[in-house]
Amino acid sequence: MPIHEQRKWVRHSADEMLNIVMQIEQYPEFLPWCTGARIRSSDKEQDKEIIVADLLVAFKMFREKFTSRVVVDRAHKKIDVEYLNGPFKYLKNRWTFEPNEDGSCTIDFYIEFEFKSRALQMLISVVFGEAVRRMVGAFEARADRVYG
Repeated sequence: MPIHEQRKWVRHSADEMLNIVMQIEQYPEFLPWCTGARIRSSDKEQDKEIIVADLLVAFKMFREKFTSRVVVDRAHKKIDVEYLNGPFKYLKNRWTFEPNEDGSCTIDFYIEFEFKSRALQMLISVVFGEAVRRMVGAFEARADRVYG
């Protein structure tokens, strides 16, 4: 089961980066391998935003759709993603955005998953670390374009 955690300093604020990650429907415009995104529902529970979203990802000959429940805690600059349906046995994903004194932030990105398909699991395992680095980099590049 691939697990990856990446900490990265970015020049953008924690709020800016959180907002970029929450632009789920725009993922196909900038996120590698994401070919579709749709918000199914959006709600509030106490001080948290709850979003149920579908993502369509394509890699080589594989094309898969999965549904996640995204819990956004803006006060603590944190996003937790809970897998609901799709090609995974499980998926755990967490973003935290730690504000720095100079107005920048440090992103802490964690992902752990296992596919139901052994073939897909083997294929992704080979390129997983690089794929995650490219993905985090895509969010930073998007923030550069949006916020300058």
